[in-house]
Amino acid sequence: MDVQAAADLRIRAVLGRLETILDNENARIGVDPSFDLKASNQRKSRCLYELAMFNRDQARIEFSDSFRSQTGHLREKLSANAEKIEAHLEACRSVVELIKTTAQDVEADGIYTEEQFRYGAV
Repeated sequence: MDVQAAADLRIRAVLGRLETILDNENARIGVDPSFDLKASNQRKSRCLYELAMFNRDQARIEFSDSFRSQTGHLREKLSANAEKIEAHLEACRSVVELIKTTAQDVEADGIYTEEQFRYGAV
């Protein structure tokens, strides 16, 4: 197997893994409470790292045209993935803020806040 064929095989494998990871993550974010986003992100990051290394070595290896269309398709999936992750993070922030506000309301006795009591500012 020549260098170009070996490179094509490796790139095809990484692109295939990345596409599978993105499809799985995009389908399960916000839907499946048992989905391990951290583990999925680690797998996705590894694929992106491998692609970055291929890109760095591009002077030695030419990418075939079939990969160009596949990477364009993957960019679209990555964009959708970024939107889903941002929405997920925003939902998490909202829940944290709600819990924080509720905890503060429960701790307050209606007359003084903890901060007013501590510093004597009434």
